[in-house]
Amino acid sequence: MVSDKINSKLILILQFLFCSLVLCGQNINKTAVFQKNIEEKTNTIFDSLVKIRQDFHKNPEASGKEIRTSKKIEEHLLSLGLEVKTGIGGYGVLGVLDTGKKGKSIAWRADMDAVSIHNHDSTNNEVEDSKPHHICGHDVNMTVALGIAKVLVSQKEQLTGKVYFIFQPAEESYTGAKAMVDDGLFELINPDEIYGSHIGPMPTNIIATKPEWLFADYKTITLSFKNSKDTKAIIEYSKKSIMELQNVAPDSKFWNPNSLGDPSIGLANPNTIFKDFLFINKKSFKVTETKNEVSISAYFGASTKERINLAIPQLKDKISHSKYAKKLIDVVYSFERANLYNDKKLTEKSLEHISKTFGAENIIPLYGEMPDYRGDDFAYFQEHVPGVYFYLGGSNFEKGIVSMPHAPNFQIDETCIKTGVNYFSSLIIERLFN
Repeated sequence: MVSDKINSKLILILQFLFCSLVLCGQNINKTAVFQKNIEEKTNTIFDSLVKIRQDFHKNPEASGKEIRTSKKIEEHLLSLGLEVKTGIGGYGVLGVLDTGKKGKSIAWRADMDAVSIHNHDSTNNEVEDSKPHHICGHDVNMTVALGIAKVLVSQKEQLTGKVYFIFQPAEESYTGAKAMVDDGLFELINPDEIYGSHIGPMPTNIIATKPEWLFADYKTITLSFKNSKDTKAIIEYSKKSIMELQNVAPDSKFWNPNSLGDPSIGLANPNTIFKDFLFINKKSFKVTETKNEVSISAYFGASTKERINLAIPQLKDKISHSKYAKKLIDVVYSFERANLYNDKKLTEKSLEHISKTFGAENIIPLYGEMPDYRGDDFAYFQEHVPGVYFYLGGSNFEKGIVSMPHAPNFQIDETCIKTGVNYFSSLIIERLFN
């Protein structure tokens, strides 16, 4: 009897293992088929995508003025058979790929606006150039998103759930994402996860990202005091106290923009100097004085929430032990904006999939937070939905093409479109099933 029970258990275990191996094999085979189809479709549509990108590039539109751009996107999405909604938060466009089968919902975001170049007139007043320019790569971002849509439509019968394509206006002014949210975007859709990419200065086969913050966060801190005969001294004391929050040495390589890409100390090195920092923009100090009050403010950047959260208590504590304690009215942040935050688990899963499918050599893991005043209002979407933001390389150094956003010599090697469509179509399909 005992041996019969053991044999029965053994048979059940073997059956389970056999079924598991079969299912595993089926999943591997299914993944391989999807990947082959993605690459074949991407190759087929690549030339048409290049034409789309060039059309966007030749017809740039500034933040809040994306009239032609949104119309073109609408036409492309309708031609694919997607449900389309327009006019969300300005000229925002939403495309919905509904497979008709139950499953997860994944959102992909692309920004639409071009950069308005700022020049100076004869009186040194800042004025906008009359014509915007696509020197940030948003023309590529839109094209990659449309390419992903084309690929996923071709695989629709094998997919489950929904994919949302969000084309967002006014990223350069950091207002478009919030406008779409405020206009009810997440009443129209309910994605489980959201993803997006932006051009970076790496080669075209490379993507880069990291969990949590990619950029430093920026705030304006303001100290307010009662106006008195000590006002001049209070101003100098306040400036000195604010500067003492900074933990970056004046002679540090931190201040050299070229250090960001330095392999020994830059963002791609685990021992990067661009982490756990708080710095003050010395040129940002502003004094506002009224009959009863004087306010001293400055703009600062920090790499962690902890550093930010400590700044106000530190200043209040310092002032409380000074001779100006009774004159203090308040210490507050008078400028705040959402900061991009990559979900840790989704970032790890995404990079694991891309690494396995396309090779770990095509991924640059980042470690620090970028302190050059950059940001992306994709952050406002991430306040509602967990997601990941990637950098997609667009450079070809052998050809002298460097895709550094906002640089006057910004250029794109258009093969990055193929990389983006391949990598991110594969990622979305993987996330739909997992």
